[in-house]
Amino acid sequence: MSALVVAVLAGGGAPVHAAPAGADTPAVAADLADPTSLVAAAAADEARARVLRLAKSGLPAEIRTSAWNALRSTRGDAAIAEWLAPGGGYDAAKQRLRDARSRNRAFCERVVSTHPVAFSPEVRSAAERALKGTDADRAAFVKTGYAEAQQRDRVMREADAQRRLEVAAKDRAFVRAVADGDPGEQVRVAAQWALRPGSTDADVAEFFGYGWATGAALDVEAYRLRVADGEVRRQHALSLLVARAVAAEEALKSSADAAKARAEAELAWRAVADHADGAQKAWLAEQEAARAQAESWQNIARLSKESADAIWEKISAPAEARQSDWAAEQAEAALTAAFWKDMADRARDSENRVQG
Repeated sequence: MSALVVAVLAGGGAPVHAAPAGADTPAVAADLADPTSLVAAAAADEARARVLRLAKSGLPAEIRTSAWNALRSTRGDAAIAEWLAPGGGYDAAKQRLRDARSRNRAFCERVVSTHPVAFSPEVRSAAERALKGTDADRAAFVKTGYAEAQQRDRVMREADAQRRLEVAAKDRAFVRAVADGDPGEQVRVAAQWALRPGSTDADVAEFFGYGWATGAALDVEAYRLRVADGEVRRQHALSLLVARAVAAEEALKSSADAAKARAEAELAWRAVADHADGAQKAWLAEQEAARAQAESWQNIARLSKESADAIWEKISAPAEARQSDWAAEQAEAALTAAFWKDMADRARDSENRVQG
């Protein structure tokens, strides 16, 4: 295995291949006769595939744009490794998310996507104007504009008998069940707020009208960021562990102390396998979490269609959208768990090969 591959996997040196930037091709030109090349190639391929998936994901634009820039870099896999490394492009993009302008824009976008015109015309209109406006416009909407538009919508709903939604005892009971047991933290918070001491039927109606959808959107966003954070760290760690194992096995060929070198190579490959095992378990847990969410939203979509109560109408479309989101996350988690199982198997095979 060449030192060049080791350098790339460790995040330095030149790319091993000269494929066009962003091409969906193997990241390392593996020597099919060399098992260590195959392991290194699999790790590097998955690193590039992970960045591509982040670029195409529903994550904030700051992360997606940064990922595309890494994929299009003329420095190939070295750019990918640096993007995944601590303090690299991913972390820089995450830092930009904390900027007030980015937070304000994200808030306005979320309001537009979760507040239907039929229920919240004033809020929706104000959010759309803010998005088309300046940073100052968006800051003003976040600070006072949203609350003011909410109040205008509430006054209009209360004044219009046809738009006033009746809240039955069974609807309130359902919200209480959501507050106690929904798989989404932000959905539970939204439901708890709707039932807070002193709340009215209008609060419960607003939960169905936009609070539920808003909490659901926040839960999806939080999940995506959390799993992206974890996998970026795991991919970086894998590159270091594989590079170390490849180097240890290479050193075995010329070591004066073969027994010591063999033991070091075995330990290095075992570390890769242990890391991959832990990653697979983490992704199996994420798969189960996404499955529970997808199932929950599928049931909610069904209930909204079956209910004759007008209050349920507003949650139907968001429920279907969230079910689709979570089903996609479930599939992604299964795919990633399969990669880590394969990597663990490859590492154990390498450990056995070194043992002779």
